[in-house]
Order: sequence, then C-alpha cells, then structure tokens
Amino acid sequence: MPIYEYICKDCDRHFEAVVYASTKAQCPGCSGSNLEQQLSRFAVGNAEPKSAAPSSGPCGSCGDPRGPGSCSLN
Repeated sequence: MPIYEYICKDCDRHFEAVVYASTKAQCPGCSGSNLEQQLSRFAVGNAEPKSAAPSSGPCGSCGDPRGPGSCSLN
C-alpha cells in the first residue's frame, strides 16, 4: 500500500493518502479531486542540500566521521 503526498488545487491543502489499487485520493479538507501528486521525501531519500561540501570519508587513522585532519592524531 503506497502512501502518496498531494496538494489540493482547490483549497491548497497538503496531505498524505494511502491509495489502494484503483481507488483515487480525495482531499480530506474539501473532498476535492483536483490534486497534484508530490514527490515524496521517502522516495527521494535523505539528500543533503546542494550547498553542503562533499564528505571525503572517515579518517583512516581514528575513524572520525568528519574526515582526515579532524582529530588530533597525525
């Protein structure tokens, strides 16, 4: 049973709906069916903002997740 996110074009309400086989979602606020399906965060995953610097991986000496040079070990 997939869960979809929608925006109702009639009342601008954002909501999630469990959609079974051939059933269609309906706005819980106004009962409208003029809906825009949204890209779910679950489907996208846990993406970092584009402005974030790419991680170089954990430190090879101590395993610090901030990367090499983050700890006091040489």
